[in-house]
This record gives sequence, structure tokens and C-alpha cells, in this order.
Amino acid sequence: MNGAHDMGGMHGFGPVVREENEPTFHAPWERTVYGMNRAIRARGIINIDESRHGIERMPPAEYLAASYYERWLSSLERVLAEKGIVSPEELAARTALLSEHPETPTPQRDDPELERLMTAGPTMQELYQREGSAPRFGVGDRIRTRNTHPTGHTRLPRYARGKRGTIHAVRGSYVLPDSHAHGQGEQPQPMYTVYFEGDELWGPSSEPRERVYIDLWESYLKPDS
Repeated sequence: MNGAHDMGGMHGFGPVVREENEPTFHAPWERTVYGMNRAIRARGIINIDESRHGIERMPPAEYLAASYYERWLSSLERVLAEKGIVSPEELAARTALLSEHPETPTPQRDDPELERLMTAGPTMQELYQREGSAPRFGVGDRIRTRNTHPTGHTRLPRYARGKRGTIHAVRGSYVLPDSHAHGQGEQPQPMYTVYFEGDELWGPSSEPRERVYIDLWESYLKPDS
């Protein structure tokens, strides 16, 4: 989908400011949000593509003002409500209780199996790589990305749509994010690493010899003819 989250190539936001010696978490609540997210994914309640699509649907002003883990939290609240697991009313009531009574003890639960899944579970490749159809393209093939504007989730960034590129590597078949985010099944497809010359993406403002590499699914691509 097109939204405030798809910022590649957009102007007016200033330089990316790098924080020297940045800590993993800036506050204890960020660690909690990270743990919640890991636990919920480990249990298969929310998949990574549903989580990303939850972030994409934040109101633009809210998204741009939010920090990294604030976006994670917003997605958790949105998607858990949509799945009927935690209602907005329950969240509001709990937030009000903790605001008025911050000394309220937090629930405690020992779950060795969940801990094992969170710390020694499968890798991202193991989670999402599948057997699939033979790849249509090979290394060195010239392709053009499709110029589409889906209303749902996609991993084809807006700045790379309708652009010419070259297949750098064939990665195997992976779960298609566009269907996985919407409860439409895995629908695995071949995935490729594609490189684009800078001037193809950015025009005359590109830096010399600049290349951008993007992992893209087969349905995003067509032969460059």
C-alpha cells in the first residue's frame, strides 16, 4: 500500500541522524514491547507480515511522530483487536488502571516452552522458505518491476515500481507477504535479489556508481522487453 511508511526517495525529512553508541533499548518499556512481539510471533498468533501491515495503517501524523517501538506497540494493539484477542475497551481499561495505580503488580507466568521458542526457535529462513515453482528468471536477467499500487501489504517499495533492474541472485521460494498479511495463505513464490542502478531510481541526483539491492518476489517482476 502507499502510505507514510513508504519513505524511500521522499524529500523534506532531512538527513538520517545516527546515534553514537545507541543502546538496544532506550527505556524499559521498549524491552517489554520487544518481548511481547517475540512471544506473540513464537505462538503463531501474529505473523511478521500482519505486524508490518499493522504499522503501515497507522495514521500518517502518528506514524511520523512515533519512535520505532511505539510503532511496534501500535501494530500489536491494532492486530490483536482485529483478531478478537484483546479489545480496545480492555486496553483502555488496563491503561487507565495502571495510570491511576502504577503500583499494580504485573502478572507473572513461567512458561519454559515459550522461552525456548523465543530464544532458540527457527530462523527467519526456516520460518518462511518453502518448496515452490521453478524460478522464471536467472542471474543476469534484465527485468522491470510492475507499476502497481495495491491497497494492502506489499514488499515492493514505491520508489522501485516501474523500474529496470538486473537479477543478482535467486534465493528460492518464500511465503508471499502480500497474501500472508491478509489471511490468504502462504502462496510461496520464487524470490530474487535485484539490483537497480542509482540513476534508474533517482535520476540525475543519484551518486556516481550507486546501486540499490532489493529482495523481490516473482509476481513483482516482468521481463524487460
